[in-house]
Amino acid sequence: MVIKVFVATSSGSVAIRKKQQEVVGFLEANKIDFKELDIAGDEDNRKWMRENVPGEKKPQNGIPLPPQIFNEEQYCGDFDSFFSAKEENIIYSFLGLAPPPGSKVKKSPEEASSLPNGDVVGEAQGTTEGTEKAEESGENEAQKEDNEDAGNLAESQEKNEEEAETATEETKEVTEEGAEGEGEEEEAEQGEEEEPGEEEEDS
Repeated sequence: MVIKVFVATSSGSVAIRKKQQEVVGFLEANKIDFKELDIAGDEDNRKWMRENVPGEKKPQNGIPLPPQIFNEEQYCGDFDSFFSAKEENIIYSFLGLAPPPGSKVKKSPEEASSLPNGDVVGEAQGTTEGTEKAEESGENEAQKEDNEDAGNLAESQEKNEEEAETATEETKEVTEEGAEGEGEEEEAEQGEEEEPGEEEEDS
């Protein structure tokens, strides 16, 4: 299985030339077998590349730009997908190659599950990653809950303060009413005391 890298050696775009150099340089540095195919000087290469890049991977104008990477007839991806695979350390699965022995490269989940039982390393890595992610998400949820609790506390404190204010206002009103009521009662009592005296005078 040979990796094919379609490049345009005479491209006028500096960005394209840089991307091509990065892909080729990386493959050379990692001693990955590949074949560089020039689409600028060879019409067949250009035609083949354009026909074999899947429709959803083509840009809006329908003309895919180099570098485009294939494993024999199988499309691997363009520079962006190559770059993200390199960043995620899954370049070998991106290229459809088995990682060299002793390499620390992760396998993609599909690849790990399709490997024979002898290769438990990939699976173990996958499970540890899963638990780490689960722990992280658990922490995030806990933080969210804490934040919510803090929000609820603040709300309940505000409510309590409001309730306390209304309560004090109510008690003021009650005491004022009470004072008025007591005053009226006293007047009434005084009136009653005076009445018997008046009756005695008449007799």
